[in-house]
Parts: sequence; structure tokens; C-alpha cells
Amino acid sequence: MTKRRVGIIIGVLIIIIIVIGFIIYFNNRIVVDNSGFTLKDDLTVNVYNEVRVSDFIKDMEGEIVEDKSIETKELGEKEIQFIYLNKDKKKRIGTFKVEVKDLEEPLIWLSNSYSVRVGEEVDLESEILCADNYDSNPTCTIKGDYDLNTVGNYPLVYEAVDSSGNMESVDFTLYVYEPRTVTGGGSSDEIVYTDFSDILALHKTNDTLVGIDVSKWQGAIDFSKVKEAGASFVMIRVGSQNGVGGEYILDPYFKRNIEKALENDLLVGIYFYSYADSMKEAKKQAEWVVEQIKDYKITLPVAFDFECYSSFNNMNLSLYQLNEVAENYFKVLEDNGYETVLYGSKNYLNAIWKYNKNKVWLAHYTDETDYDKDYMMWQLCQDGMIEGINGFVDINVLYK
Repeated sequence: MTKRRVGIIIGVLIIIIIVIGFIIYFNNRIVVDNSGFTLKDDLTVNVYNEVRVSDFIKDMEGEIVEDKSIETKELGEKEIQFIYLNKDKKKRIGTFKVEVKDLEEPLIWLSNSYSVRVGEEVDLESEILCADNYDSNPTCTIKGDYDLNTVGNYPLVYEAVDSSGNMESVDFTLYVYEPRTVTGGGSSDEIVYTDFSDILALHKTNDTLVGIDVSKWQGAIDFSKVKEAGASFVMIRVGSQNGVGGEYILDPYFKRNIEKALENDLLVGIYFYSYADSMKEAKKQAEWVVEQIKDYKITLPVAFDFECYSSFNNMNLSLYQLNEVAENYFKVLEDNGYETVLYGSKNYLNAIWKYNKNKVWLAHYTDETDYDKDYMMWQLCQDGMIEGINGFVDINVLYK
């Protein structure tokens, strides 16, 4: 066989292979085809909401191959592509567009009244919590006239507007009062408190532990008596931040508390009182916490305790960004092998921490909580009394 004939045969084979390849490609390629489904009428989604492709499909003759989640962190129009099987079981690409919008009104943390002592220098628009889920600086104004130097009752309106035009307003009465001097009358020596033994009897089961949380405010604690009283664990404050942007201060009783608690075989968790106003600040705080606790046996979570809501208006944070701040704190600790938990009261957990996905340490001072989300620990009172502590202490129930 001549070289020329070999070349011709090879050329023909190559052409055949190419033709077969094209046939296979065109028979198996996934084409855009929107005929196999119909969309719902409303293709808008609230920012930060968790949605999937299926949430926007009204009817489909086949089935979605991958019901992927849709990113909703930024406002605006988004084009979505997904793969589905049509009625003939052939893969097709479906496309549609959704509009991500901020549909929520700002949050104003205010009841129908607010009281200020006459002559007190206070900026009401800064003191009263005004926040938005998306905007870091919603426009917050108080409408009406008032005089903090004159005693009286002032009917006012607090109004908040975000950049998407969502508005919230609260009618309230500002009470500017003169402090009263109480004279005469009798006094009672009766102290109302919650006995640790009563909580133990009510809440200790095979699936729960009962314990306390402590800081410098409990002074020098006799942990052997705490253990004898039936406590199984203690959450210990490692320290706090001295205001927004302030230094980190080690709790003066931290070293004593953790060493004595461990000596008495109590399970130990940690909390840090934070004023973090950025992810960078939260990261620094978590690294500082790790440095303080790394030499101790920590078997319970390390908590993020953020309660400085009177400073929030000046932090330039949206509610979503605040949740990201906490997540950054958690990440550093988890990367160092610690379990983490978010501390918060029932109302703040519902309104401020609604984007939280971490475990929760619930503070709700009641006999029976109606908090309807998951929580791993419940701080049920702040007026607890237990042997070994001279004064009140918070009592907690930990769910295994």
C-alpha cells in the first residue's frame, strides 16, 4: 500500500471520527429551553432570604436536576440558570430572572414611652436603637418638640427610613421627670430570690445539666460548695471590651474562677462581653480570648456576648453585618477547636439576631420560655442563690 493511499485512509478515518463526535455532541448537548416549565407571577425575593430555584417554579412537566440555592446578598436583578429534565427525560437548561429587593422596614427598639431625668444630656436619636436589615445607616429622626430641661410629657414620633424607601414609625411619649426623694416609711428585710435547689429539682434530667455563669460580680467563689449544691457546669467571663474601640480587659477573677472550677470537676464554658463593631474587631477579640483560655480544659462553648445596643446606632452596621461580626468571632474560635454559642435575650434573638445560624444561649427570665427556635442553653434567672456564692448568680439549664 502506497503512502498516498495510507494518507487518504487516515484522513477519511479522521473525518469519520469528527462526524461521529459532532453527532454525539449535538445529540447530547444541553440546550436552553424554557418550554418545559412555567414561572410564578412574583419573581421578587427579599434580601438575605434563603430561596431555591423551585421556589419560583409554578409548574413543570419534568423535574429539576439540581435545586440550587440563589444568592440574595445584593440588591438588583439576577439571572438564574438551572438544569432540568423535560417530559422526554432530556436535560435542558432553564433560565429566568429574579429581583432581589429590600422589603423590610427598619427596626425601632421602642415601646410607647421613654423616660429621661430632667437635665440629663442624652441624644435620643442615638440612644434609641434604630437599625435596618440591609442599610448600615438608615435615616432616623424624632418628630415633635421636647425639652430635656423641662419636666413634662411630650408626645413624639420616631421615624426611620431606609434607602429602599421602607419606613417605620413609632408613636411614643417622652417623660422628662424630676427624681423623687423617698422619706419615711418602713422597710422589709425579705429578699426575693430563686433557690438553685428548686431549679435543680425542676430541670435536672438525664438529658440536662444545671449550672451557673459567673464573673467578677460574684467575688471569691467557693466552688467546692457550688459543686456540692449540685451544679454541673459554669460559664466563666474571661473578660470584656472597654466600650466601642476600647481595650480588652481580663476579668480580675477569671484565673481564680477557672482554676477552682476545674479543680472541682465542673464543666467549663467561656464568654466575652463584646463591643465589636467590625469583622476585624471580632477576629481580634476571638484571638485574644483564645490566648487567655488555651491552657485550660474548655469542654463547653465559648460565647459571643453582645449587649451594647445603646451604642449600636453609631457603629455603622446593618443587622446582617452584625451577624457577620459574630460569625467572624465564631470562625476564629472554631478554627482553634472550640465550640461556640451566641448569647442573647429572647427579644433580641428574634429581632436583632434573626440571621444567626449558630447555637444559642437563651436568656429569658421566666418559669417557662416561649422562645420558639432551637437553643442549647437557657439562662432562666439572674436572682439565683447557691451555696458558695455570697449574692445573686445567673442559673442555667444545659441541654445535652
